[in-house]
Amino acid sequence: MATTSNAGDLVAAGALVTRKGPNGREILLVHRPKYDDWSFPKGKRDPGEHVTETACREVLEETGVEIRLAQPLRPQLYSIGGGRAKTVHYWIGRVVGDDDVSAYSPNKEIDQVAWVPVAQAHKQLSYRDDRHLLEQFGQLRKGTHALILLRHARAARRASFSGPDDSQRPLTQRGKAQAEQLRGILHAYGISQVITSTSKRCVKTVSPYATDSVIPLEQHAELSEEGYDAGLVTQLVEQLPETTQGVAVCTHRPILPKVMDALGIYEEPLAPAELVVCHVRRGELLSVERHNVPREAR
Repeated sequence: MATTSNAGDLVAAGALVTRKGPNGREILLVHRPKYDDWSFPKGKRDPGEHVTETACREVLEETGVEIRLAQPLRPQLYSIGGGRAKTVHYWIGRVVGDDDVSAYSPNKEIDQVAWVPVAQAHKQLSYRDDRHLLEQFGQLRKGTHALILLRHARAARRASFSGPDDSQRPLTQRGKAQAEQLRGILHAYGISQVITSTSKRCVKTVSPYATDSVIPLEQHAELSEEGYDAGLVTQLVEQLPETTQGVAVCTHRPILPKVMDALGIYEEPLAPAELVVCHVRRGELLSVERHNVPREAR
C-alpha cells in the first residue's frame, strides 16, 4: 500500500470503525451538516504526519473514539480539478477503551455520531464509494493483530564511522528524526511488543516509541549483522504470528529477507525506516502493507 503522492495532491485518511453491538456488527458513522451526508470519519493529513496517524487522529477528533488500525481497505481516489487528485486511505478501526458516543457534543463540522448496524449503514451511507468500502469490509476476516518488520533508520555510513565496532554505528540527524516519526506509526497499530537487533542503530530506531509506551526492548544479537544466526532467527520469527498482540521487529537490510522468508512473504529491499505491516489472525497472514516515514519535517 503506497502512501506517496504528487506535489499538490491532497491526502486524507480515515477508518471504518467497528464493534460488536447487541444485535451484531456495528459501524461508526458521522453526519456532516455542511453536506448533509453520512460517511465514515476521515480528514486531511497534516504536514509531516503519516497517514496512519491521520486516520487515528481524525477518528478521535470527529467521534471522540480512540482506535488502533487493523487491515487496510482500498483507498478512494478522486480528481479535484487543476490536474490534482485526492486520495483517502482507509483501514478497519479497532476501538481502544470506551466506545460510547452518546455524550458527543455536536459542532459545525460533525453534528451527529452514531453506531449503526451494518445492514442499516449500507442504506444510510450517502456515497456509493463508501458502500463499496463497507462491502469490502464485509468480505474480510476480523480480529487481526499487526506484525511489523522494520529496517533501522538512517545511520552513519560505514566508511565515515571511525569506531572499531560497526554495531555501534549511530543514527544520523535524519535517522533520529525518522525514529521520532516512527513513534506515531507504531502507536497507530497498537504495538505492545518491540523486538530489535542489539546494534545501536536498531535500538535507537525503536527506543523513542518503547520509551513513550513504557515497553521493554527485547534485544536479540542473532538479529544483528554481526551475530546473525539463521536457526535462532527462524525459531524466533516462526513464533511471532502465533502471538495475539501487536509486535514490531527492527533489524537490518541483509537480515530482513531472511525474516520475511520465515514468514512466507516477499518484499523488495526496504529503505531506512521503511516498514512492512503484516496483518495476522490466529497464525494466518491475511494482508500486507508497506510504509515509509514522510520526508516533511514537523
